[in-house]
Amino acid sequence: MKITHNSIVRVRYGETDQMGVVYHGNYAQYFEIGRTEWLRSLGITYKYMEKTGIILPVISLNCNFKKSAYYDDELTISTILKNNPSVKIEFDYEIKNQYQEIVCTGSTILAFLNGETMRPMRCPEFILEKLKVS
Repeated sequence: MKITHNSIVRVRYGETDQMGVVYHGNYAQYFEIGRTEWLRSLGITYKYMEKTGIILPVISLNCNFKKSAYYDDELTISTILKNNPSVKIEFDYEIKNQYQEIVCTGSTILAFLNGETMRPMRCPEFILEKLKVS
């Protein structure tokens, strides 16, 4: 099961260092943009999940830098679901610039938690259902 979604972001000045290069810490935010838009493409929002008592913290983050991204570059964030979610959901990412050069690759693992008890839980059925029809 490889469901992919592409999101476009333009590098803002505040995301760069003095040399105009994207600061490495911003890639975690780019991955988050990719994840939230991947979910939104299925008709699911973090806001809805939190309203239903589900939280989804990142428990692992991996980033591999290939090439610098610069102020005003247009980046395409490809977010790929690695496998069927269970108690965890895993994503791979590939970020390319406007020249289709790979800037960064990475992955995250998030855990489904019951927002009230803060205990792990299985992936909600409404997410699994959306994945079946995608």
